[in-house]
Amino acid sequence: MCGICGFTGKIEQKENIIEKMTQVITHRGPDSDGYFNDDYISMGFRRLSIIDIEGGEQPIENEDGTLVLTYNGEIYNYKELKKELEELGHTFSTSSDSEVVLHAFEQWDEEMFEKLRGMFAFAIYNKESKALFLARDFFGIKPLHYTMIGNDFCYASEIKSILEHPKFEKEFNDAALDAYLSYQYCPQPMTFFKNVYCLLPGHFMWYRDGEVETQRYFEPKFKIDNEMTEEEAVDKIEKVFEDSVNAHKIADVEVGCFLSSGVDSSYVSSYFKDQKTFTVGFDFGEKYNEISFAERLSEELGVEHHKKVISSEEFWAAVPKVQYHMDQPLADPSCIALYFVAKLASEYVKVVLSGEGADELFGGYTCYNDPRVFKIYQTIVPYCIRRAICKVCKKLPDIKGRDYLIRATHPLEKGYIGNAYMYDLSQKKAILKDSSIATDPSKLVRRLYTRARRYDNETKMQYLDINMWMVGDILLKADRMSMANSLELRVPFLDKEVFKVASSLPTHLRVNKFNTKYAMRKAAARHVPEESAEKEKLGFPVPTRVWLRDEHYYNVVKDVFLSPTAEKFFNTDVLMNFLDDHFIEKEDNARKIWTIYVFLVWYQIYFGTISSDDNKVFEENFDDEQEAPSGQTRIFHAVDESMEKKVERKVKKQDDSYEEQEIFSATDTVEEKNDLDSTAELEDPNAFFESLKSQLKENFDE
Repeated sequence: MCGICGFTGKIEQKENIIEKMTQVITHRGPDSDGYFNDDYISMGFRRLSIIDIEGGEQPIENEDGTLVLTYNGEIYNYKELKKELEELGHTFSTSSDSEVVLHAFEQWDEEMFEKLRGMFAFAIYNKESKALFLARDFFGIKPLHYTMIGNDFCYASEIKSILEHPKFEKEFNDAALDAYLSYQYCPQPMTFFKNVYCLLPGHFMWYRDGEVETQRYFEPKFKIDNEMTEEEAVDKIEKVFEDSVNAHKIADVEVGCFLSSGVDSSYVSSYFKDQKTFTVGFDFGEKYNEISFAERLSEELGVEHHKKVISSEEFWAAVPKVQYHMDQPLADPSCIALYFVAKLASEYVKVVLSGEGADELFGGYTCYNDPRVFKIYQTIVPYCIRRAICKVCKKLPDIKGRDYLIRATHPLEKGYIGNAYMYDLSQKKAILKDSSIATDPSKLVRRLYTRARRYDNETKMQYLDINMWMVGDILLKADRMSMANSLELRVPFLDKEVFKVASSLPTHLRVNKFNTKYAMRKAAARHVPEESAEKEKLGFPVPTRVWLRDEHYYNVVKDVFLSPTAEKFFNTDVLMNFLDDHFIEKEDNARKIWTIYVFLVWYQIYFGTISSDDNKVFEENFDDEQEAPSGQTRIFHAVDESMEKKVERKVKKQDDSYEEQEIFSATDTVEEKNDLDSTAELEDPNAFFESLKSQLKENFDE
């Protein structure tokens, strides 16, 4: 795994500039660096040595020196491709997969991607034509950012590298904040920095004659085989996944594996006999700690297991560091837990395998059951009545069944924007100082729904998440948190051969009334205990909900919410209503609070318009060198009557004209808003509605 960067144009001290741009991403490749400079371009490279440790230095050139490559990633079929290229007359000077990429481009040009199997982001410069070719892998595992600086082009693995260019003018992008408030991440290709973009997954780019041209070479389309039987599906999954894991284990260094209690990482780890697995958790009981489960599974599988309990102090102290490495705010608290497990693994290995992508490809999220579960209600109750019921439910306390009726109100295309939905349009207008930037989040996904219009609703949701949620959240945090610790993370589920099988599965073998990832779990059950294969989807459980009801962390967030930075963007009285209501357990606002808090932490790091008062708040609460008591966690105090009296702000009543929030959907943390304990409860609609009616009557009486 590596880091790359570069820029075109004539500028004084360009060698020093490219060195600074490269050094700021040293964490991506601490083993060595490399540079190429001519009158037209400067290219930088940082290396984490995994394959051909002695001979795989970059930048690397082809036989006649006309092409120069800097490359980040791994090609898992590079040995087969090297043999094919040698038979076609190419001469190799190294045993690295990076040189295979260079010769593949030389041989097949834009058609090269049909040959590649792996993850990558690379830049190839043609000295003769002065053309620059850049590409990103099929699913967006590896990042690549770019911008125009005047008439010149600049690119890098991480945005912080681009910020080092002296002619780049850093500006905040309001549109990104608007989208982030709904999605909890910044949807690509835009970023929080004006005029800086992400190259989208499955795309390549040409920069030549001062013009940027992008083209898509891969789209994750579903080609469902409704004739496939369950046994055929399980056999195919088992065969292709075993092949993928074995390919992803190819390295000249030791390879380990992340391990949680879920089926995804358990399935991966079943191929790691006599090797190492890594798990972290929190000291809040089994709900937030999967270590004991991982230990039992590791013992059964015969792997060496390493663990760490993250203290509350460690977690909160790491927030600024994590957001620095993220480049952009990400309101998924599991990214911080991922930082710690990557840090743990980096003490033992250079490469780990992980289970990212399984949920999106095989239908693993609980919310993928919504179309089936909502069907009864949406068939019986007309849309106009559903909207009226929704408005009533919005005014009720957080009772069982309330959020079902809210989420089931709208058609999928209007209600589902992806795996997380933080703030709707009306809520954004209420909290933003400049409400004019607030937009309907469903507008961003209309194009994807159009492309997926022939799919059933469950498949539409998967297609949306593969293109949005997986890229903007799951893979972003996987790359940044592993690279922050100079650790290469590989994802065998996100292999194009695995996708061919996953995309052909009938819908009922992905999601049904029995379970999510149905067929994949059956394949995993051939390799791991049934307890692991059938375990309910939890994601990476983080106790943010609990912390925000502790007086200490309530005050930490309160100070930030009342800071000049918060005043710059938000109506802080509304923010405090969210925080106070959560603190006194009136509402569960943990996800909304965390979304704003993370943004404010990130903004302090990357933009310099912060007062001394703000800096004092962060210095007091987020000393990254602070040592937490070994193995200990802060003692939390229950909210008592005296503490409630400290919360004096009253709930601000929402104007009836505000649009109702359209959906609460699952995230990959245990903080998800899911009021259905199991979808099986709705198999008897009469019992469900009788129970709901009783609860509604009680609340109306109150």
